[in-house]
Amino acid sequence: MNERITEFIRAFADALEAGTFVKLTLGNYKGTDEHLQKIFLRRITTRKGERMLFQYRYDMRDVVKNYELDEARERLAKYLDSGFRNSHLFTTENDFQLDIGKRNARLNKGKPTFRKLPQKHHDREKHHLIDPGSEYLRALGVSSEDGKIRADQRDKWKQINKFVEVVDGLIERSGLIGKGEISAVDMGCGKGYLTFALYDHLVNNRGIAATITGIDRRADLMETCESIAKACDFEGLNFRVGDIAGAEVGSPDILIALHACDTATDDALAKGVAAGATVIVAAPCCHQQVRKQLKPPTELAEILKHPVLLERTAETLTDGLRSMLLESRGYATKLFEFVATEHTPKNNMLVAVKEREPDAEIANAAAELMARYGITEQRLATELSAQAISA
Repeated sequence: MNERITEFIRAFADALEAGTFVKLTLGNYKGTDEHLQKIFLRRITTRKGERMLFQYRYDMRDVVKNYELDEARERLAKYLDSGFRNSHLFTTENDFQLDIGKRNARLNKGKPTFRKLPQKHHDREKHHLIDPGSEYLRALGVSSEDGKIRADQRDKWKQINKFVEVVDGLIERSGLIGKGEISAVDMGCGKGYLTFALYDHLVNNRGIAATITGIDRRADLMETCESIAKACDFEGLNFRVGDIAGAEVGSPDILIALHACDTATDDALAKGVAAGATVIVAAPCCHQQVRKQLKPPTELAEILKHPVLLERTAETLTDGLRSMLLESRGYATKLFEFVATEHTPKNNMLVAVKEREPDAEIANAAAELMARYGITEQRLATELSAQAISA
């Protein structure tokens, strides 16, 4: 092996031993994997001890793994010999830059970019339930290397904390907090920001043995989320590919559906009811099924002739009917405005807690309301009716 490469690896090992290691980046990849671009290394603390987290940056996804520190050194040597032409090692004492050419390698040593080590342990702001320095937030791009929330992710950070706060309150209210074990399914979980945060809170704040499954149809996202969960030693958190309509959810205590559009929200709510979920959390968006059917009562025709008002009425009726239908199955419900992000407008959040016996009168009232507005079909009503017949 080239002498300069050996020196670079030795500097990495020395920094680990001295406790001065900040991070390491491998780039300018010229190897045989056409999709691999960079690898980022960070030291983390898990339940199993000190580990080195490797975040593999591909063109369409990230994969995260962690290794013991001795193995990390071996892997670094392997990667430097398999196509990475440019590497940066950051320590609190010096920066090292390694450039590997076809014939030789050049190693430059300079003043440190970072004078302090990044946060590795919990340092929660008093009003937040989630640690901004959590490894999964770094891997997902919400926080930076030093554990601070990125400027363009502040809305997402606010949403994450509000979501955890809401679900925590529902767990208290429902009595699930006394179980010691809680299972949840997050349908249409996307990149898993909220899924990770909820698991972290239940396990590390509440001390609950949680089992959470995130489901999404995008295989690349699920692979990335699964790798991050494993790297963080989140043993009860897993992700799998699937869609809301066809997914098997088992019998979770909590069912979550925050990214379901139009009737997919109804499918998720119906699955929650059928599974006997104690808590259901949904953020409905798109209300096209009801909007297409809507025929305002005569006395409201002049008001609702304006498309913008008709659209708002369709939204109100759709979410209101969902609330009524869940209440007809024994759930206490609440609708409120959820936090927006820069990419997502504010949506209503519908939460439901199973607290009472079913009430057929509420179902009848929902049917009367549908008839009054010319609504002949509403997916949740159809699904719940089918459940009652099959039962």
